[in-house]
Amino acid sequence: MSVKKIRVNNQKHKQRICAYIRVSTTNGSQLESLENQKQYFENLYSNRDDIDFVGVYHDKGISGSKDNRPNFQAMIENCRKGMIDVIHTKSIARFARNTVTVLEITRELKAIGVDIFFEEQNIHTLSSEGEVMLSVLASIAEDELRSMSGNQRWAFQKKFQRGELVINTKRFLGYDLDENGELIINPEEALIVRQIFALYLEGYGTHRIAKLLNEKGVATVTGAKWHDTTIRQMLSNEKYNGSVLLQKYFHDGVNGPKKLNQGELEQYFIEDNHEAIISMEDWQAVQGKLNSRRWQQGRNKTYKFTGLLKCQHCGSTLKRQVSYKKKIVWCCSKYIKEGKAACKGMRVPEVDISNWTVTSPVTVIERDRDGEKYYSNTGQESADQRSSSGQEENQSSRILSSVHRPRRTAIKL
Repeated sequence: MSVKKIRVNNQKHKQRICAYIRVSTTNGSQLESLENQKQYFENLYSNRDDIDFVGVYHDKGISGSKDNRPNFQAMIENCRKGMIDVIHTKSIARFARNTVTVLEITRELKAIGVDIFFEEQNIHTLSSEGEVMLSVLASIAEDELRSMSGNQRWAFQKKFQRGELVINTKRFLGYDLDENGELIINPEEALIVRQIFALYLEGYGTHRIAKLLNEKGVATVTGAKWHDTTIRQMLSNEKYNGSVLLQKYFHDGVNGPKKLNQGELEQYFIEDNHEAIISMEDWQAVQGKLNSRRWQQGRNKTYKFTGLLKCQHCGSTLKRQVSYKKKIVWCCSKYIKEGKAACKGMRVPEVDISNWTVTSPVTVIERDRDGEKYYSNTGQESADQRSSSGQEENQSSRILSSVHRPRRTAIKL
């Protein structure tokens, strides 16, 4: 057997380094600073044989937000393509405006082996010091997010109080914003809105209206297909009668979900704010039909335990659901809507509680015995306690008939 000897190329490729510069204005001194920084990096790297200097990326007259910096984005994209090994920048502040952006980009580039060198801080993100820096940045970023969220909420509150609109017209048909931020009718979209309201008043259901619009090729405001929920949202949107209800929804915490405002925060209602697409008479007629159908649907969907069972963890009503195996379970409505962050939830099989007689709201108590779950409710436990208390009271009355000692039960939820 002949063995062919091959030569292994142990030569490593040169480290590919780029520099990044940002100046936030285009005045003379800032532009001069930009040129000086470019010259600094070119002098530092251009004549070195041990590295491959791939150039200077710079943005001028632009803030530190990552989304509006074309050369910054191009640099990051080249990192993703494996064209850059190290980014050299003067400081963290020049790299990005806020800690959140620094943290996002640093983590992404670290995952693909790209180092960022912050000269003023003398930190390489791939080093052990960089690990510490990331931990500190994560903490600072969380504080910044809370502060930004609080400031934005405060600013919105002040705008609402002054009657100023904070409206995204990309979320609903019929209106645009003029140069002053006021709602003005979009004639083409307004025709679709009027048609939907007219069809509903003629007796068309929301499913049927959605199907009709899809068949005609009419697009929603986002370009998606129509659904019955989209139609219902449009029919209940007060903006079509010329009014505005501000702060319908809010974000629960910094990274929390968007929630329907049910009294947690103040709402602001403005009548005759802008030109109406739908007359108040037609609007009120549509709301009457919507409410009537909701009542009828609720009546038709009333089950034995509807509205009577409460979650032991958060007190929310349990909602009837049918699992994929056709098993009926009662689940915490708050858990369904908001997830584990809001409530740990509970799933109560109806077969386990089918013999209950419940006439008023009770809290369901879940207990674990030898790995199996058992269920009771506060109504049952109160009744049992009253019975037990009555028996003990009769016995004790023989001894201390003049003393009344009511018993109270503490149930751990």
